[in-house]
Amino acid sequence: MAQTQTKSFFWHELSNQEAIKKFNSNLEKGLTAEAVASRYETYGWNQLPSHPGKPGWLKFLLQFHQPLLYILLLAGGVKAFLGSWTNAAVIWGVMLINAVIGYVQEAKAEGAIASLAKAVTTETTVLRGGQLLQVPSQDLVPGDIVLLASGDKVPADLRLLKARSLQVDESALTGESVPVEKTIQPLPPETPLAERTNMAYAGSFVTFGQGTGIVIATADATEVGQISQSMARRINLSTPLTRKFAKFSRLLLYVILTLASLTFAIGLGQGESWVYMFEAAVALAVSAIPEGLPAVVTITLAIGVNRMARRHAIIRKLPAVEALGSATVVCSDKTGTLTENQMTVQTIYAGGQLYRASGSGYSPKGEISRLVHSGSNPDAIEQPFEDGLPPALEECLIAGALCNDAQLKQDGEHWSVVGDPTEGALLTAAAKADLSQSGLVAARPRLDSIPFESQYQYMATLHDTEYRVVYVKGSVEALLSRCTQMVDSQGQEIPLARSPIEQAVEAMTAGALRVLAFAKKAVAAHQHSLDHSDIATGLVFLGLQGMIDPPRPEAIAAVHACRTAGIQVKMITGDHIATAQVIAQRMDIPKAERVLAFEGRQLAQMDDGQLAQAIEAGDVFARVAPAQKLRLVEALQSKGEVVAMTGDGVNDAPALKQADIGIAMGKGGTEVAREAADMLLTDDNFASIAAAVEEGRTVYQNLRKAIAFLLPVNGGESMTILISALLARDLPILSLQVLWLNMINSLTMTVPLAFEPKSKGTMQQPPRNPSEPLVTRKLLHRILAVSVFNWILIFGIFEWAKTTTGDVAVARTMAIQALVAARIIYLLSISQLGMSLLNYIRRRSPAVTNAPILIVGIVAAIILQIVFSQWSVMNTLFETAPLTGNQWLVCLLPMVLMVPMAMLANAIDPPQAKAGRAR
Repeated sequence: MAQTQTKSFFWHELSNQEAIKKFNSNLEKGLTAEAVASRYETYGWNQLPSHPGKPGWLKFLLQFHQPLLYILLLAGGVKAFLGSWTNAAVIWGVMLINAVIGYVQEAKAEGAIASLAKAVTTETTVLRGGQLLQVPSQDLVPGDIVLLASGDKVPADLRLLKARSLQVDESALTGESVPVEKTIQPLPPETPLAERTNMAYAGSFVTFGQGTGIVIATADATEVGQISQSMARRINLSTPLTRKFAKFSRLLLYVILTLASLTFAIGLGQGESWVYMFEAAVALAVSAIPEGLPAVVTITLAIGVNRMARRHAIIRKLPAVEALGSATVVCSDKTGTLTENQMTVQTIYAGGQLYRASGSGYSPKGEISRLVHSGSNPDAIEQPFEDGLPPALEECLIAGALCNDAQLKQDGEHWSVVGDPTEGALLTAAAKADLSQSGLVAARPRLDSIPFESQYQYMATLHDTEYRVVYVKGSVEALLSRCTQMVDSQGQEIPLARSPIEQAVEAMTAGALRVLAFAKKAVAAHQHSLDHSDIATGLVFLGLQGMIDPPRPEAIAAVHACRTAGIQVKMITGDHIATAQVIAQRMDIPKAERVLAFEGRQLAQMDDGQLAQAIEAGDVFARVAPAQKLRLVEALQSKGEVVAMTGDGVNDAPALKQADIGIAMGKGGTEVAREAADMLLTDDNFASIAAAVEEGRTVYQNLRKAIAFLLPVNGGESMTILISALLARDLPILSLQVLWLNMINSLTMTVPLAFEPKSKGTMQQPPRNPSEPLVTRKLLHRILAVSVFNWILIFGIFEWAKTTTGDVAVARTMAIQALVAARIIYLLSISQLGMSLLNYIRRRSPAVTNAPILIVGIVAAIILQIVFSQWSVMNTLFETAPLTGNQWLVCLLPMVLMVPMAMLANAIDPPQAKAGRAR
């Protein structure tokens, strides 16, 4: 059995020798074959274990573990006991459909752990027995010596022992927007994950350089493995809709069982036969059960899923449709979600002049213009070039394009970089000035180079032109100390003036730009090689280029839309706090004038109470570890917030799964994040979230309409049967006829409500209170008022028809048809079709809109009701009777009476959303 890899220290604080000694390894020879075999027994294979889940049959049965389904199961059992197998089959069929949909949707989420396993499966170069071998990553054991090169995926967690210009892209794990330069020196124990430069973690990628490291953790002991464990342990929280629906169902279950039992007991006490009272109790139970409600809920959510898909949001779990509509907070990752995930040069300083580069990403679309301050105007004005590219700017851009190992790649309209993202940004900036890399390389072929090394903080290349020239790029500190001259606006060399350069650097860094400096030096015409001593002094400073991973323009609009809708937006990222603050300010995320930001190290020192206060007040949370992201989501949920979490990296997966609604990027995101999420954005566009919120709110509004339409019928039916049974009178409606009304008629007329479009003001009102019940006080008053009307209607028509005709079957049929006729008016009163008709009558609208689906439902209901009473087969099955023309006219009279009742109900509880003030 594999042994869990534990430690009471941090690997990044150990020296190379201490790390090697911990695993009794050898830097020059690696592990022996015997040691490797022994460690397989101790630590197991380097692959994430598949956590055994519940068997499929049990998962399917658990779909029936809902109070409302208990009621349906009981009703079906009673009907089967009484020999009504057709009715029992219909009820059980509804239950089966709901169970199958739930089972299929939830099964998709279980692919998350398998996707994590794929993240650490790769080939790797390892030193064993003094020989270099290529082995699958699953064969690695702690203590193995692994060699890394550009393009490699890191196969396990490594403590680096050697690093030559090594850079690793850890964005999927830490959120860092640029590759991390690696070192081998020990670091303080408290160093956060994103700053452990002497470590390389499983699942990250080497973008540049070479390195050697010792495996210190494999499988589920790695950082990505610990994420896998936290996901496996995480229990999916129910959404607001499922919580409210479960609470409502339990309450309804208790009420129905209490009334049915009370009716049965009172009837027996009055001397009625137990057979009669049992039939009455069953009829009461069936009448009170909204059998069509689960199907209506499922259909409404499914329609919401289809609408969201058309707006680039794919829902993986049905309840997530409504959950997003009730979201009060969106916790968004920065890199790749709010930003382009593409470094972009935005500001250039050359020849004492500032320039602005437009455009974003690696596309060469964009322009470079001069920034000029005019008079007292503090804002710089962009001016295009009139006499061609300034010489100093041209020299700076050429240096960035030639002292470069990356390449731009075009695939249709999409541009990407092969190599370091920072170098890709420099190539793009040059291309915007019509300086192509291929043309520059052809005119100035490279002869030699010095790769970037962290100890020198620069890269240099030697080129053959009319004279031999060296181009250098690197940190400002490293280059300025080697420069003696600089170029002026005309490209002429003049003595170096440090002060204006330092002011430009300060201005760029204040905007969270990453600043690179550029210089050149002419060397002897016969020189073919390059050494550090060649550029130790005598460089000519060419300029600065400041770059950043910019925010998506559409994401800025989406953040504004969310705030208008009363939804807080919080940035949770693994990137630098200064960068995150600037991006947040540009996107108008902060609630106040200044961005309130916290770092991961600050959060680690907070208890749960302090953390809850910080997450409620803060706008930005930077340098956050995966476990802290999860803790932040939990803290928000503890404050009663409904949390939507966006992300695209491996590090986001646990928080995505914990959130009420997890949102992953469908294109640029990792498979791990996509499988853990409830919703995918197919266009990786944060703006699609605002559209999905709008659809989610519409779904909830349509569900409330469905409840407001369905429950009054159940209320009227149950009140009628209860009073009739207690008064020992003929039942005005039989349980079989109740089932027809609750299943066939209700579904026909209610399903069209699911297609209702959004009402005006949907995105101008604040989110619903998460603690608001599914049936609010106003909605309950509406249901009770209409239920009383329906009870009077059913009872009155039945008693009148029985007295005048002497035929109980005719009386029951007329009572049902009168109820359905009144329901048509009530349906119109809560629909947008009814509002449209009313506005047309008042001449406020030139035409009737939003009509087709609802009209089809009403027409279908009328046809079915005619068949219900006029067809002899239905008369035999449901104990109905054909009606005469005069009797039909009597049944239509309640439509007139329903008009004032509907107006009263709408005054009690308006069916359409009203605009509210966003918080």
